[in-house]
Amino acid sequence: MQFIDQAKIEVAAGKGGDGIVAFRREKYVPAGGPSGGNGGKGGSVILRAVENLQTLLDFRYNHLFQAEHGSRGGPNNRTGANGKDLIIEVPCGTVVYDAETEEIIGDLVEPEQDLLVAKGGKGGLGNQYFLSNRNRAPEYALPGLAGEVKQLRLELKLLAEVGIIGLPNAGKSTLISTLSAARPKIADYPFTTLVPNLGVVRKPNGDGTVFADIPGLITGASQGAGLGHDFLRHIERTRVLLHLIDATSEDAIADYKIIEQELQDYGRGLSDRPQILALNKIDAVDRESVDIEALATQLNHLSRAPVFLISGVTGAGLEPMLQEIWSLLEKVNEVILS
Repeated sequence: MQFIDQAKIEVAAGKGGDGIVAFRREKYVPAGGPSGGNGGKGGSVILRAVENLQTLLDFRYNHLFQAEHGSRGGPNNRTGANGKDLIIEVPCGTVVYDAETEEIIGDLVEPEQDLLVAKGGKGGLGNQYFLSNRNRAPEYALPGLAGEVKQLRLELKLLAEVGIIGLPNAGKSTLISTLSAARPKIADYPFTTLVPNLGVVRKPNGDGTVFADIPGLITGASQGAGLGHDFLRHIERTRVLLHLIDATSEDAIADYKIIEQELQDYGRGLSDRPQILALNKIDAVDRESVDIEALATQLNHLSRAPVFLISGVTGAGLEPMLQEIWSLLEKVNEVILS
């Protein structure tokens, strides 16, 4: 599946139908008055969040969306038909911006949540509307009004409670495949993961929690280097960060500092997000040359966050780490609800 997380589109609401000029021409009604009906309302453009979409791929080649115009009024005071609203389905987690002002129009998070982005034009008034004691036979009507036209920028941010971050080859894809049913591509070269992967991890009570494997970040990611902030944005919705560090790295402390610096440079509160550290690949560490416990203690002093020794391959140390994640999520959720 190709992952597209940004798109620009133009939406145009329908024009209102024109009012008409008409007069009654009925037999035995010698003084037939004006009978021109009003035009129908133009259709509006509505964005709707749905669960069965995961990307903005549908908007890559289709950029223009036009709602139906209202119909003109009819004789005998008949109002024209309203134009049908155009409903555009987008993935849950889509943020909608005005492309010209960069103002956020709406944030579609919940399934079936609707957002009106372009309002249909009003129908024009027929000449029957202008009948009065002073004007018994008005011979004019109003045209329908144009619908709104908007240039929109859509940005998809994944909806996950736990974001797994770290340098390329830290073992994020292996970990999420071990914890969940997700089956991402895994290899021993950088940037194996080119799209964020989602996996549902079951809690002891049976509830599911969504984990997101965020593609590898590198120095300068906050300025767009490597995969850049195209994927940093997906961390914004997560409530807890799981920072994975390769225990076999030549300098695990430096690796940790690189990611933390990128979070700070990117801003948006990412560096303040509750975090758990995990030294991964302990099954491959040469214990004679590396004091893994001392390394964990050093990382704990630097981060002020709990540090766990784990192996995404063998599953060692995963249970205590998950217990800490559940506990931290519960605290975060309590703060949000309070």
